[in-house]
Amino acid sequence: MSKAFDMDLFLAGVLSGSHATQQRHLRQARIIQAEIAERWQRETPWAWQRKHVAWFLEHRLGRHSEATRYYYLLTVRLLTRRLQKTWVLKL
Repeated sequence: MSKAFDMDLFLAGVLSGSHATQQRHLRQARIIQAEIAERWQRETPWAWQRKHVAWFLEHRLGRHSEATRYYYLLTVRLLTRRLQKTWVLKL
């Protein structure tokens, strides 16, 4: 049996800000991970491609408010920084 991916540990090096901000980023990262895993069976961020994250931002957040999409974009930028990718994603 494999151990579940630990998003807290994955983002630990790039998280900054208040405790509430860090918890928001972790919560949103887990939601992103769950949606991508359900749609494409990519369990860890290391297996993600730019199209997976772009799909999440466009299709899963399409009906949410602009503020919600902005906060998710900030979380995606943290994930991108942690993955050391040069992805450019827009709302």
